[in-house]
Amino acid sequence: MPTSLPSPERVAAAVQGDALAFEAVIRACLPVVLGWCKRLSGPSVDPEDAAHDILVIVVDRLSGLRDPAAFPAWLFQITRKRLASLRRRAWFGTILDWEPADTRLDPEAQHTSNDCSRRVQALLERLPETQRIVLVLHDLEERSDAETAEMLDIPKGTVKSRLRLGRAALRKLALEDGLWPRGLVLAVGAS
Repeated sequence: MPTSLPSPERVAAAVQGDALAFEAVIRACLPVVLGWCKRLSGPSVDPEDAAHDILVIVVDRLSGLRDPAAFPAWLFQITRKRLASLRRRAWFGTILDWEPADTRLDPEAQHTSNDCSRRVQALLERLPETQRIVLVLHDLEERSDAETAEMLDIPKGTVKSRLRLGRAALRKLALEDGLWPRGLVLAVGAS
């Protein structure tokens, strides 16, 4: 079940300047944005730093949101664009032989991290971004075809196509990696 985002009414109140509604909207966004960042950021981007950057953008731009009902799609587009920017910057850093310190290598975090989850995440990162995003929203976030289509501003048929292709590609990668059929928590079998 997807983490709950604020209602359009709450978002509308925040856009109109209600400080309590504004704070509630930002608080509700944090776990959702952090979840997206963890699943979509890739190995070179720290998800918590990315989520912070995204929330700063949301705070700055929320007053300009025209349609509060479109808030989930608006938030996802900000997240997607910021993550793409951070990945590009990280890629340029590797090209220029400059790498920021990897703060994710905290020994305690490594210890508690599940090997299977890391392997599945690595497989997801090998998928084309368009397929990975649809898989994350639909299969991991448990959003409907219609919700996914709205968030990505694409037709529902495109969601279904990318989902089918992404699941097939993930299944193939999982077989090659030895993760299929046991250990893979994503519902990649049935289309």
